[in-house]
Amino acid sequence: MNLKDCYNFNDFRKLAKKKLPAPIFHYIDGGSDDEVTLNRNTNAFNDCDLVPNILASVGEPDLSTTIFGRKIDMPLFLSPTAMQSLYTPEGDKASARAAEKYGTMYSMSTMASFSIEEVAEISNCPKLFQLYVHKDQSITDDLIDRCRVANFDGLCLTVDTLVAGNRERDHRTGFTTPPKLTLESLLSFAMRPEWVFKYLTNKKFELANIKNKTDKGTNISKSVIDYINEQYDPAMNWKDAEYCIKRWNGPFALKGVMSVDDAKRAVDIGCTAIMISNHGGRQLDGSRSPFDQVKAISDAVGDKLEIILDGGVRRGTHVLKALAAGAKACSFGKMFLFSLGAGGQQGVERALHNMHSEIRRNMILMGCKNLKEFNNSKIIFKK
Repeated sequence: MNLKDCYNFNDFRKLAKKKLPAPIFHYIDGGSDDEVTLNRNTNAFNDCDLVPNILASVGEPDLSTTIFGRKIDMPLFLSPTAMQSLYTPEGDKASARAAEKYGTMYSMSTMASFSIEEVAEISNCPKLFQLYVHKDQSITDDLIDRCRVANFDGLCLTVDTLVAGNRERDHRTGFTTPPKLTLESLLSFAMRPEWVFKYLTNKKFELANIKNKTDKGTNISKSVIDYINEQYDPAMNWKDAEYCIKRWNGPFALKGVMSVDDAKRAVDIGCTAIMISNHGGRQLDGSRSPFDQVKAISDAVGDKLEIILDGGVRRGTHVLKALAAGAKACSFGKMFLFSLGAGGQQGVERALHNMHSEIRRNMILMGCKNLKEFNNSKIIFKK
């Protein structure tokens, strides 16, 4: 199996599983506790049907939309995800270049493998930076200020990771940053010699955006869970979010909003967008899926800020259902990470190509010329 055989999420997942050591594969694949929410994120889309219109003279549909002040060529972009050099040596650079090729937005995690400045230098695509509030405020301030200098288009503050979720797969596999060999993982690494060779002969693993502020997770073997619990501020509150918005003074989203009340408060403190997200089912297991909440949140605040659905997206029809329910765009993580692990930049390009083709084809089948035509009349909820 190779990239040309990858037509959907499951194909990329299978190929990534063949290429990545088990601890790294399961870090992408897993969720928290019993992984109920992880699975619900995608299954929720099946509780809704699309309603097409015929003879609409669609022609060539317009897939473009505008988010964070930038036009993108399709209503789907790359979610901010940590430590991408674990999947391919080029990591975030590969993702940013693929996003640029397909005219969409690249998002950088605080815990990226390459720095804000390095990625800004190699790609002109729209860029979003994902921020965490650290206990050491100078780290947070430094990240905001560097994004401004590097001309990032927007910031999103992740608000659902005050403590790390109970990711039992990571406990079982002994996943750490940087990876270390254990009795449990030794065989898995040994069976992936190509990955091991690339990892040992390329740039040393580091959390590039914070390496000059803390050595946690960079110079010592430390689990991601330990890093989150030690470095992120569990006392973060609305005043902290408002402080970040004012310091940035540009397009800003809260990532991790799941309730109508929180969406309303996001408007009140000056957010221009929200990302409806449960962190890919990796935090509070048993919570609602993002798609479950889109319509209610859109009905409440959809005319006041941009709504982005983040979580569970695996098909072009998922994107169109989210738009009809009230989202302006979607972002996805697991699918593009599997494609990154399966084939580097070419893998991400393949995933974006597939999704663009699906969205375009299904817009024609729906009888919709542009994204504005997707509204509540285009979907029926079964429940």
